[in-house]
Amino acid sequence: MDHIRFPEVHDLLHAYASAGYVFTDTPQAAGDALQSYIRQAVRTPGLLDTVIAEIDDLLTVDLVSDEIADEVDTLPHIKPSADRTVEQCLALARDHLDRIRRGGDYEHAENPRTDREWAKPFPELQALLGGYFHQDFSRFYACHRAALDDYLDANGPETIGEAAKEIGSFLTSVEDDSELDQAAQILGLQVYPPEDVPLRRWLQDIQGPQHHPRSQPIRISYSPPRLTSRNGGSDRTAAVASIVRRLQFPATAH
Repeated sequence: MDHIRFPEVHDLLHAYASAGYVFTDTPQAAGDALQSYIRQAVRTPGLLDTVIAEIDDLLTVDLVSDEIADEVDTLPHIKPSADRTVEQCLALARDHLDRIRRGGDYEHAENPRTDREWAKPFPELQALLGGYFHQDFSRFYACHRAALDDYLDANGPETIGEAAKEIGSFLTSVEDDSELDQAAQILGLQVYPPEDVPLRRWLQDIQGPQHHPRSQPIRISYSPPRLTSRNGGSDRTAAVASIVRRLQFPATAH
C-alpha cells in the first residue's frame, strides 16, 4: 500500500489495542485508552484536527467499502462495547476528541501512565534498549560494549543523535530512580547495566558517545561485570574495560 489514508486512525486504534483491544469510552467520559491517546495528541498542534478529519472520512466512506478495504484490513481490530457497533464507537471517540479540541478537560499526567505513552516519545531509545539489551542479550553479545558497538555500527549519525536526545529527555522526565527502572523495562531493557553502575549513570554514559566523534577514547572504565538478566537469571561473565572504548570522547567524571 503506497499511501496510508488514515495514519492517525491507525495510531488511535493502536492506543486501544495496547489497552485490551476494547472500546471502553462512554458518552460521559473517555476511557483509559482514549485518554492515553489524547495526552499524546495535545502535544502536537493540529493533530486533533487531523484525527477527527480522518474519522469523519472513514465513517463517510464506510468501513466495509471496497474503496478502503485494504487499509481497513491493516487497522487493529478493536472490539466494540456491548451496546454499540464499531462505527458508533468511533463516532463516540470522535465526539470526545472534538470536545478536547474545543477546550474540554482531559486527564493530565506529569509522566506517562501507560506503556504506550512511554514508548511513543522515545522510539529510538526503545529501538536501542529493546533491540540490543533484550532478554536474549547473552546469546548475541559478550558484554555491554559489544551490544552498544553493534548499535552504533548499524545506525547512521541522524538516528544515533536522535537516540542521544531521547536519552536526555528520558532522564530529565523521570527523576525517581525506581520509576526510571520500570520505565526502562517498558522500553525494552531486559538486562542490568554493568555491575555496580546505576541505571541513570549507565544511560548517561551511553548517551555521551553518541554526541562525540570516534577518534577520542572514552575515559570511563568499569571492572568486569557479570551480565545478569532482569528476571534474575545469570549469564556469563564478561570483561568490560569500558562501556565503549573505541568510540569516543573524554567523559565527564562521576
